[in-house]
Amino acid sequence: MTILAAVVVSVRDRLKRGSAGLTANVRDRRRQVRSRRKFGNPELASLSDDELLDMRFCDLGLNIEDSPLEQRIDQLSRELEAKRISFRPHFWLSEEWFTPDGIPGVAIPFYLADSRLMKLEEKQMLEVEGGTPDWCMRILRHEAGHAIDNGYRLRRRQCYRKAFGNVSAPYPDSYNPRPYSRSFVINIDLWYAQSHPVEDFAETFAIWLKPRSGWRQTYNGWPALKKLHVVNELMAKLREERQVVKSRRHEEPLRLIKTTLREHYDRKRDHYGLEVSDAYDDELQRLFSTNPTASKTTAATFLRRARTRLRRDVSEWTGHYQYTIDQVLKEMIIRCQELDLRLDRDPEEVERDALVVLTMHTMNHIQDEAHKVAL
Repeated sequence: MTILAAVVVSVRDRLKRGSAGLTANVRDRRRQVRSRRKFGNPELASLSDDELLDMRFCDLGLNIEDSPLEQRIDQLSRELEAKRISFRPHFWLSEEWFTPDGIPGVAIPFYLADSRLMKLEEKQMLEVEGGTPDWCMRILRHEAGHAIDNGYRLRRRQCYRKAFGNVSAPYPDSYNPRPYSRSFVINIDLWYAQSHPVEDFAETFAIWLKPRSGWRQTYNGWPALKKLHVVNELMAKLREERQVVKSRRHEEPLRLIKTTLREHYDRKRDHYGLEVSDAYDDELQRLFSTNPTASKTTAATFLRRARTRLRRDVSEWTGHYQYTIDQVLKEMIIRCQELDLRLDRDPEEVERDALVVLTMHTMNHIQDEAHKVAL
C-alpha cells in the first residue's frame, strides 16, 4: 500500500469512529487557547489585534520567568539530570525557535511567553507551534540537541559524521521528505530529521532524551536505531568530559528587534504560502452537484463551515502546517464558487470525502514539492 493510500484509508476509518478516534495530541491542540490562563505582559491583554501588530518586538516587555516556559525549561533540566548529563542550555526570547551555530543556547518564540500573543499567533498562522506542553517539550528536546552539539562540538567527531552524514553540506531552503523512510526517527512534524544531518542528530537526541520513550523497542528493526545507539554512546562519553563552548551569547534577542509584528507575520505567511491550481476540479465536481437547484446550501458555504475541522485533521495526519493547508482550502472554496457547486448529499458523508480529497492533495504536495525549512 502506498503512503497516500494508507493515509486515505486511515482518515476514512477515523472519521467513521467519530471524535473518539481523535488522538490525545489533537485534543490537546484544540484546547490550547481555550484552557490557557493569562500570563505575560498584562498591558498587552487590552490591545486589539491591529494595535498589537503595529508594536515592535523590542517594546513587548516579555520574559521567560513567570510563564509556562519556565516550567518547560525546568522539566528539560530534570530530563537531562535523569540521563546524568551536566550540560544545560541557556534560553532567551526571539521571533522564532532556533539554536545559533556555535552557541550552546536556544531562542524561543516570543508568543509562548504571553497568553494574548499566543491567541494572536493562532489567528495569524492558524496554530501555535509549541503551544501545548507535549509539543513544546518535543521542540525543546530537539533544540537542546543542537545546543549540546554546539557545546561539545560533537559534529567534529568521526562517529557523528559516520552516523548522520556530511554536516558541512549547505543548509537547504527546502527538502523533499520520504515519509515512510525508516532511516530517521520522528519527533517533531514534517519528517524534519531528513532536512539536514544536524537536524537528524537533533531529532535523534530528542527521542533518546524523552522519558519512557522506549526507543529500543519503538525503532527495533529500523536503520534509525543505529543512530540512537550512537547518541547513547556519545552521551555516555560526555559525562566524563568538560563542555568546550561555554558562550552565553543571545542571538537576535527580542529586546533588540525593532521590526513590527505585522512585518513579521507578513513575511511568515509568505514563507509558508502555497501556489495551487484548479487541478482538483474533477474531485470537487464529484463531491458536490453541478445542478443549481440541488440544494440551498452552496459547496463554498459548506466548506467554510467545515474549514477549521478539515485543516486541523489534515495537519495532524500529514504533519503539514495548517496555514499551508488552509491555502488549498481557500482555493477549493473559490473554485466551488466559480463552478457554482452545491451540496446534494448527507453533510457528514461529504465532509468525510472532502477530508480525503484535501489529505490527498496535501500528501501530493509533500511528495512532489520540496518542503520549506522553517524560517
